[in-house]
Amino acid sequence: MPTKQWPAREQVLEMGASFMPACVLGAAAELDVFTVLGEESLAAEEIARRLRSDLRATRMLLDAVTALELLDKRSNRYSVPPELRPLLTSRSPETVLPMVLHRMNILRGWSQLAWVAKAGIPAPRQASIRGPAADREAFVAAMHTVSAPNAGPLVAKLQPLDFKHFLDVGGASGTWTMAFLKAVPGSTAAIFDLPDAIQQARDRFAPTEFAARVTFVPGDFYVDPLPAGADFAWLSAIIHQHSRRHNRELFAKVFEALQPGGRIAIRDIVMEPDRAHPVEGTLFAINMLVNTDEGGTFTFEEIAEDLQAAGFVEPELRVKSDDMNAVVMAKKPAGN
Repeated sequence: MPTKQWPAREQVLEMGASFMPACVLGAAAELDVFTVLGEESLAAEEIARRLRSDLRATRMLLDAVTALELLDKRSNRYSVPPELRPLLTSRSPETVLPMVLHRMNILRGWSQLAWVAKAGIPAPRQASIRGPAADREAFVAAMHTVSAPNAGPLVAKLQPLDFKHFLDVGGASGTWTMAFLKAVPGSTAAIFDLPDAIQQARDRFAPTEFAARVTFVPGDFYVDPLPAGADFAWLSAIIHQHSRRHNRELFAKVFEALQPGGRIAIRDIVMEPDRAHPVEGTLFAINMLVNTDEGGTFTFEEIAEDLQAAGFVEPELRVKSDDMNAVVMAKKPAGN
């Protein structure tokens, strides 16, 4: 057996400094520097005026963003490189800013990890400079940012699919619903989520060919029943937010809403039995530790046990993946 290569001294030190670039990018995103610049080339004085920020601090931030090669600086004027504008300006359909903003929101909890580990409770929630409503909006939009590149390929892995009515539980702005409707022509869908997410879903579907095939249902799955009649239910990146007890309660609600013979599919990180792999899963568990009351990541055996407790049968790890794109599926018996 080869000798394991442990991190070298410099690698350990680099880990400790890895927050710095993230904070520089995050601050620029929270201040919306890239959108303020747009296609213009501006001096620090004008940028600070538009941001209503301190000139000295703004110039230092702009220089750090430039050093990270996210801005171009020439003759003391800053601009967003044309190649990066689609990614870094807020009005672009390709923007990654919602996920950057969301990661800044969760970073504030991560910075209190030692206290959280001592106390066993999440860190106090601190809003960004943008405010709680904008932070919530960024979270919903971030789910689209991270899911959009994965939705089509992952749905393809689940084929053949033959459902008639699809239920997207906690469906956010509808990214996964759209991918499933594309994959199964003639099917219909219902998206169930909190009202602000449902509004983003309405806005995303309105100009598309799929709008007439979707019903938008605002509600809270902690307290409200799920819309009935689906033969396929999708829970994407939901179960890690909750305890196993709450997941069993949610699975029972899905079981009740599904038609007999219907299926449930759960997209999430699935841990190996040793709980130290995959690495992304261990880090995501920390994310849940510092930002939720009881969330975490689970093994296939735990997910299967909780599905069976809710009445489902034949649980299987349909798609194995080291990231959030693992999929566990199970069936509601035909006689129920």
